[in-house]
Amino acid sequence: MACAVMGNGITTTEKKEITSKRFDKRRAKYLGIVRSASVLAVLFLQVFFIAALTYWLRTDALKIYFVVEILSVIVAFALVNHDAYNRIFWIVILLVLPGFGFILYFFWGSARKDFLVNSRLREREREAHARLPKNRWQLEELAQVHPNKIQISRYIAGDGFPVYQNTKQKYYPIGTSELKDDFVNDLKRAEHSIFMEFFIVYDGEWWQEVEEALIEKAHQNVDVRIMVDDFGSIFMDTIGMRKKLRAEGVKFESFKPIHKRISSINFNYRNHQKIMVVDGTIGYTGGCNLADEYVNLIRRFGGSEWKDSMIRLEGEAVWSLTNIFLMMWEDCSRTIELHPENFKPRWEVFDEGFVQPFSGGPHKSPYNTVEGAYLRMISKARDYVYITTPYLVLDSRMTDYLIDAAKSGVDVRIITPHIYDKWYVYMVTVSNYGKLLQNGVRIYEYQPGFIHEKDIVADDECAICGTINMDFRSMHTHHENGVFLSRSDVVEEIKDNIQASFEKSKEIDYLTWKHRPFLQKVLQELFKITSPLL
Repeated sequence: MACAVMGNGITTTEKKEITSKRFDKRRAKYLGIVRSASVLAVLFLQVFFIAALTYWLRTDALKIYFVVEILSVIVAFALVNHDAYNRIFWIVILLVLPGFGFILYFFWGSARKDFLVNSRLREREREAHARLPKNRWQLEELAQVHPNKIQISRYIAGDGFPVYQNTKQKYYPIGTSELKDDFVNDLKRAEHSIFMEFFIVYDGEWWQEVEEALIEKAHQNVDVRIMVDDFGSIFMDTIGMRKKLRAEGVKFESFKPIHKRISSINFNYRNHQKIMVVDGTIGYTGGCNLADEYVNLIRRFGGSEWKDSMIRLEGEAVWSLTNIFLMMWEDCSRTIELHPENFKPRWEVFDEGFVQPFSGGPHKSPYNTVEGAYLRMISKARDYVYITTPYLVLDSRMTDYLIDAAKSGVDVRIITPHIYDKWYVYMVTVSNYGKLLQNGVRIYEYQPGFIHEKDIVADDECAICGTINMDFRSMHTHHENGVFLSRSDVVEEIKDNIQASFEKSKEIDYLTWKHRPFLQKVLQELFKITSPLL
């Protein structure tokens, strides 16, 4: 039966489809606003509850209140001697607001390592590491090639993530149709399994192509699993997405769903990892989320480009990405994978270079792998270390490492955005320039658009491409992952990419920064105090 054709050449069926898509987008946006409002409402309720409890303690339970004050002081001094680098913020809160601050710290600030969720995740991680090879001879060979950088690789290996060879690498210095097409084509070639883990998934052209491929493969009895962070994807109808994908045979999980934790909302401890693995042999990771702006299909922030990076791996090293995914999947789904060895690489690849995927998170506090890898990249640099990051919200330890490297004669350069996505984080980023600039670190602001890539390269010898920002969240409270690379062409490509970005960036002058408007200085310092919560 033929469809009626309207005056503009669009059939009735096509008009219904367009109307349906517009409705779905409006519904997702509405649900996102509702969920965001729910989060804010609960936060206000928490603050109100804490304030009311503190008032009651002070007026009707004076003895208890004084006990809480004493405990606050003890906690403050305990933090001084602890490896929690946000201690200054919480010490101020605890001492200025002894009762209120103590309860606030308990709910929002305490990184209690013995949390059940942390203990459970550490157990999953131990099981994942037990499945990985040791590959000691690769470490020995890397030590011969780059003896000055072997400590970086040994540190990562010591946390359970081996170094591999026989892995092809392809680097995408900016999100384009090439990345999108390669990503979707690899999905379409899957014959055994597809694993996906992303912080943000938003509806659009890229996601629709991915979703179609996932459903098609699920119908072909491919083991398809996708996990998204529920807060990161707050403007996506994750409940509707879960129902739709599960009905089509796709296994779907939301990391820490907001609607299930509405009584204990905590903005910390999100899953910021980005991983896609096909047939255990092809893997992607980097800064890109599954949204159209990441591959420049749409333009945000005044029509500017979105600068990001991604890396495609094929070969032995993908086994580590698979286990990083399975660790998080098992923790999120509360199920244990009975036969993880079924997801090992399914074909051999022969290539040069050393490749070492790794991950970290709050369950590893206070010795997080991602922070340790970055600190060693900086401290082991001899000639130069270049870093790109969308956020520069540093603790004192990272700041000291950068300054020590610069004072040792290393060319330390950092690229941050001039066009930003979060104005309050940008305020803190700018406030952090001064001490670094004054001590020899060179800072550039990327001009053409928002730079979201998270890369670090040193001495033409090694690099890391991953999801790791130079901020408190990535180093302390988010689950992150990256890939350490050495004796690889990609190292040179990352260096070339960053050098090309220098040409499109404006270098920040210390005197100009020092004489910025007074009101800016005040606001930036105020926001800087809240750095551990950003």
